[in-house]
Amino acid sequence: MSIPHTTTSADVSSEAARRRTFAVISHPDAGKSTLTEALALHAHAIAQAGAVHGKGSRRGVVSDWNEMEQARGISITAAALQFTVGDVVLNLLDTPGHADFSEDTYRVLSAVDCAVMLLDSAKGLEPQTLKLFEACRARATPVITVINKWDRPGREPLELLDEISDRLGIHPTPLNWPVGIAGDFRGVTDPDTGGMTEFNRTPGGATIAVGQALDADEAARRHGQDWQRAAEEFELLAASGHEHDQEGFLAARTTPVLFGAAVLNFGVAELLRAVIELAPPPSAWTDVERQPRPVDAPFSGFVFKVQTGMDPAHRDRLAFMRVCSGRFERGAVLTNARTKRPFQTKYAQSVFGRERETIDEAYPGDVVGLVNAHALLVGDTLYDSRPVRYPGLPRFTPEHFAVFRPRDAGRGKQFRRGIELLDQEGIVQVLVSDRRGVQAPVLAAVGPMQFEVAAHRLEQEFGAPASQESLQYGVARRVAPEARAVVNRQRGAEVLERTDGVAVALFNDKWRMRTIASDLPAGSLPPMFGEDDGVGP
Repeated sequence: MSIPHTTTSADVSSEAARRRTFAVISHPDAGKSTLTEALALHAHAIAQAGAVHGKGSRRGVVSDWNEMEQARGISITAAALQFTVGDVVLNLLDTPGHADFSEDTYRVLSAVDCAVMLLDSAKGLEPQTLKLFEACRARATPVITVINKWDRPGREPLELLDEISDRLGIHPTPLNWPVGIAGDFRGVTDPDTGGMTEFNRTPGGATIAVGQALDADEAARRHGQDWQRAAEEFELLAASGHEHDQEGFLAARTTPVLFGAAVLNFGVAELLRAVIELAPPPSAWTDVERQPRPVDAPFSGFVFKVQTGMDPAHRDRLAFMRVCSGRFERGAVLTNARTKRPFQTKYAQSVFGRERETIDEAYPGDVVGLVNAHALLVGDTLYDSRPVRYPGLPRFTPEHFAVFRPRDAGRGKQFRRGIELLDQEGIVQVLVSDRRGVQAPVLAAVGPMQFEVAAHRLEQEFGAPASQESLQYGVARRVAPEARAVVNRQRGAEVLERTDGVAVALFNDKWRMRTIASDLPAGSLPPMFGEDDGVGP
């Protein structure tokens, strides 16, 4: 006879305190996916790192499982990795690097407690980095900064700190300092010992680069002026108020800064230690009534991503759910706050890139993959016993529009099914109208690469190759019901309906939109972006 498992509030709080849930964000090509895999390598979650392009005998990065990602060497979908270091459970969410998929990145940032912001040592702050940081600032998410690619020629470290301070308005507090200029990376200072950690290369950076601890005298003997300069600059920074401030970091007023070279696995152990020691554990989530739900409250979870096609053999649909409170138990029947209907969690898995395994329990901060979750949408809340609903996620304002049609009329059913799933995943927004019909939906996107992904998946996953025709629209607005007919009669404008029922007016450009709006009642064309645009509560 089996004894039922009972979990107390203290058990849940203790398990939550062990979790660190964080995302890695950056501008494209800053080394984000390489760093993600290097962290997994140093945590001994994998035995050997792979390059993004999988050169030679090395496989592609674990987090880039999609065929297009592997071919292009960029991340276009979010991926979840979970591994344990000592007694700490790390939930790492790798985010899309390309700006066209910023909406997916925003969803991931809604599910984490901390972010690691990666900067290229030669380029510093880039446009996508700035946007991602602002998304973190909007949610008061603490940010750890890593200045990457120090093994290549780059800028002065003090110059990079000044840029972070001036352009982001956040106070940088270095946790270590590079020994050797960018392009001649010897190691980093160790503030705990007063010495340094010297890095030694491994073949291709495929295995852990073991750091050797040197005291100050040995560092001076081996590295001379490079060590002396690093030690003096780090000491001056500490004396001028650039020491780490944990309270300021958690309040998102300061950002700890580290230096590394992810492709060589240099500085990765230091970052891993910083995440474990500094990143906050899960805390209470705020519901739509602005009431915090403590981590030891009855179970609740938030669906921040839906993905199909991760397992080509089964074509299943996976919902990524962040556990917000309580203990998740596989097999529990939960309630979907949006539909009020029960949801059976018989098939629950932990996710490591594309690899998955069944799990029986999870705690606040963990990410659970719910298989065959056809009833779940992005932004859904699941709960047990005590009802709760968390704020939904906004849909970004699209700027690119294209009509998709099936090339083979006999594959119309597969085409419609594929379009429906792409819409539910948030890959694109789908707009329809009586004029165009369901076989010619208008796909709306933040960036044109989303159309490439949509076309690729329609053909590869659903066997429904599609043709696409770009539309000369560049501005989208919601439209009030009483203004729909008026707008639809105008030249250079068209009204369609999003699949969630939101009426969307498309205009050739902002000048055409303003001309038409001048003849309408005030408030007839509100902006698209916002939690109240049909996605949020």
